[in-house]
Order: sequence, then C-alpha cells, then structure tokens
Amino acid sequence: MSLSKNENKIPELAMGVRNLAALKACKENADAVYFSLDRLSLRSRAQEITTEILAGFVEEIHNNKMKGYLAVNSVIYPDNLKELDEVLECAASANVDAVIAWDPATIMKAAEKDLKIHISTQANVSNQMSAEFYRSLGASRVVLARELSLEQIKEIREDTKIELEVFVHGAVCQGISGRCYLSAYLLGKSGNCGECSQPCRWEWSLHSDNGAIVDIEGKYLMSAKDLCMIEHIPELIEAGVDAFKVEGRLRNPGYTAAVSQCYRQALDLFKDGKYERSNIIPLKERMALEYNRGFSTGFYFGYPGPDSLANDCDMNASHVKREAVGVVTNYYPKQSAAAVNLLELGLNTGDTIIIEGSTTYLEQEVLSIVHEGKNVNSIERGNEIGLEVEDVVRKNDRVFKINRDKTE
Repeated sequence: MSLSKNENKIPELAMGVRNLAALKACKENADAVYFSLDRLSLRSRAQEITTEILAGFVEEIHNNKMKGYLAVNSVIYPDNLKELDEVLECAASANVDAVIAWDPATIMKAAEKDLKIHISTQANVSNQMSAEFYRSLGASRVVLARELSLEQIKEIREDTKIELEVFVHGAVCQGISGRCYLSAYLLGKSGNCGECSQPCRWEWSLHSDNGAIVDIEGKYLMSAKDLCMIEHIPELIEAGVDAFKVEGRLRNPGYTAAVSQCYRQALDLFKDGKYERSNIIPLKERMALEYNRGFSTGFYFGYPGPDSLANDCDMNASHVKREAVGVVTNYYPKQSAAAVNLLELGLNTGDTIIIEGSTTYLEQEVLSIVHEGKNVNSIERGNEIGLEVEDVVRKNDRVFKINRDKTE
C-alpha cells in the first residue's frame, strides 16, 4: 500500500559527523550535522575537531547550506567548569546553530552566551511536562528519550510547543538514554564522559546461582542491534517529529554517505507521495552493507525482545568488511598517484579500496600498481608502491581494502 504525503512538514535530517571528510560525505543529503570537540562530549574519542578549527568547520557547514550543532553533553564536574566556559565561548564565536546539552551548568552557561539550546537525549525527556520545563529554560528543541514508544511521542507532541527530535538510525546503548556506568566500573573509563569502551559488546559468560557456568555457545548477551526506522518514516512524520537524528560520530565517511543518502531518498519519496515498501526495502538493504550490528526498531513499537539483541556477533553484522592495508606517504598531483606503504596487507589490481583521512574520503578500484618502477598486478605487504588515485589524497591517509563475504 502506498503511504502518501500528508500535511506534516518533512523533518530535518541531522547526521552525526566526526571530521571534514564525513561532512563532505553527507553534504548533498543532510539538513544538519552534529559533532563533538575533543572534550566535554560523549564522543571525545572523535578528536579531529578542536577549538582551533571549530570556526572553519562551522563555516564549511554553513557554506554547504546546512546547520551545525555542537554536542557538549558530558557530565560536568567542578574542575570542568572553566573548560566549559572556554568551549561555549568558542562555540558562540564560531556561530554554531545550537549546543546539544543536558547538564544544567551547560544549559545555564549556554543561555548566558545567547546560544541556541537543544536538550540531549541524556536528559531522558520522557513526557510533555519535562519538555515544557526545558522550554521554560530557553531550549528550542529536545532530543527525546530513546525508550519512548511512538504512541508516547504522539502524546508529548499534543501538549508541547518545543521542537521534538528523535533517533532513527544507529547504535543503541544498553543504558537508559545512554546513561551507563558499566565501562566506568569495569575499566575506569566513563561513558558519561566520552570514554566508553563498550563492554556490553563483549562475549560474556553466564553463571547460575549454584556457581555453574551456563553454556551460551559464544553468544553476546548484552549487545543491542542498531536502530533502523527507515521502514516507518510515515508514522514518525505523522507523530509530529521535527527532526530525525542519525547516530554515527565515530563511523567512517562511507557509512555517513550511504545512510544519509538512503534516508534522504526515503524522505523525498514520502514528500512526493511515492513511499512504498518496494521502494524502501532496497534502501535498507543498501545500509546493511555498511557497518552495522543488525537492525531493530528499538522501543518504538513496544519493549524490545530477544530479536533486538545482536547475540551472534560482537560488532559488525555486514558481510562487507574493511581491512587495513597501509598508509599514504606522499601524493603526486601531476601523476594522479599516491605512494602507499603496505603495512598490513598486500593489494591486487581490481581490488576495491577506500582511502580515508580527516579531510579525505575516496572509494575506487585499484587500477594500477607500480613497484620499483615496474607495473605489477599483485604485491605483498611490507612494500612501498605507487598507486593510481582518482582524486586528491593526503599524507598519512589510511588505505583499506573492501572484502565481501562470498558466502552471503
């Protein structure tokens, strides 16, 4: 059955990005991007955007006619307050379009600097009164708790004027709206301060009350599947959602490009009255080729059951794998060639490779390999080669080979 356009506006598509390469990967599809600095966020491992380059990064966002939202959503301790001032002052100077926050200290200081405020999902906003409370503090948008059902979102929409943003795609945390202490207790690395080591993705053993170890056949007991709502865009729009959020500030630019393109196509199909299952399933299948843990609809249609856990794999369920090959040591623009040190793997002509860096993302076939002045069709690791490239690459960019599981 075709689900045609209604009178609701098309939600903003906001993509998580970690660097300029990821920004470029989604610039044709996203309405907005959200990102972190190398501190005071839940993705502090994404360290490529610093206060020194923030203004230029935001300018690039605006040049591509997108909005840019800075996540400042870690726990703020007393010794973080001075640093918080510095980060927010930098954000104001860089003209970010909003700060994503939940800690009252961050909200108060952002308001003092006349920064627009979006309330992070870390605040666990789960009802309309909470949404209105944050609106009274000056917030213009709340990112709702991930644990809400579609029906609950509809109820909230009816009784609040604040913009509502929801997650539609990406990794799902075991903790309530991401508030988890497992990594902090086990490893001394707090997920609430951006250092989560993801122990929920580990292979755990199960012990019974009498001390016996239960055989779980290598299952991953706590690893949740990724959220994917591309098959339910009409329901989300009809619920009155203002913005779709795609998790992925630590994902590679290829993932960002593919997912943003698929959700943009789905939104356009809805807008044009052509949203049908036959048009959407190929988009979901395309996203399944990128890094994922399997897909689920989270809490939108009730409490997740066993089918929402990625029991059979620790991280990547895709049959398309990226394998590290080596690093670019030089680029020769006149020859359209790069010098590559094959540190991890060899290469063959015809291989599909990705060359990736903080400002680079290039996917291509290996067209020619030169070793010691001669063209070769195959080369083992441990050698330095000349590689024909189809676009600009840069020193220290990483080279990956794409392998597709032939059993799929």
